[in-house]
Amino acid sequence: MTQAAGTIRPGGRSAKTRDAVHAAVRALLDASPDGTVTVAEVAERSGVHPATIYRRWRTPEGLVLDTLFEELSRRSPLPVTGDLRADALVYTRRLLADLREDKNLVLARSVAAAARSGLLDADSMNRFVEPRSRQIEAMLTAAGTSELDVQDVLELILAPAYTHALLDYPLRTDADAERLVDNLLAVLDRRRARAGAPGDGTGAPGATPERPEGDA
Repeated sequence: MTQAAGTIRPGGRSAKTRDAVHAAVRALLDASPDGTVTVAEVAERSGVHPATIYRRWRTPEGLVLDTLFEELSRRSPLPVTGDLRADALVYTRRLLADLREDKNLVLARSVAAAARSGLLDADSMNRFVEPRSRQIEAMLTAAGTSELDVQDVLELILAPAYTHALLDYPLRTDADAERLVDNLLAVLDRRRARAGAPGDGTGAPGATPERPEGDA
C-alpha cells in the first residue's frame, strides 16, 4: 500500500525525521509574516534532505498543514464523554480562545494560502485533516449521534470561528460558543424530528438541556 504524503510510521528514524521537520516548520512559521515556508528553508534548519521532504510531503503547503494539524490535535484534543453538548462546548470555547491569539491564526492563513496556490488539491487536504476528522467522529459516535457528521461540525462551528477571526472580529469565548453549539444541536433535533426520533438538544439520552448563557 502506498504511504500517504505526510504520514510516517511511528517510532524509529521516520518519527525522528518527522519531529525534526515539524520543529523546523514551526520555528520558521513563527518568523514568517504570511504563514509560508520553503522546502529549502526547512531542509537547512532540520538537517533533512530536500528530496526526503518532497517525497513525504510533496509541497510546502502540505508540509505546513501537516505540521499545524498535528500540533493542533496534540494541543487541543476533542473531549469524548458521550455528552455532545458538554463536549462541543468545551471544544468550541477552547477554539475561540485560541483564535483570539494572533499566533494561532497561522493555521487558517496557511490553509487559505494553500487554497490560493492551487498546489494542494482536495484529496491532499483531506489527508492532512484526517486525524482531526477522526476526533470529531469519535465525539459524535460516543454521543450516539448518527444524524450529524464531520462536515456539520466544520460548517457550523469551525467555519464561522475561523472566518470571524480572519476578518479581525473574533467570536466571544462564552456567548458565541453557546450560540454555535446551539446551532449544531438545533440541526440535530431537526433531523431527529424529521426521522420521527425524540430529540432533547443535548446529544445525550435522558439529559436535561442547559439554558444558554450570555446575550447571543
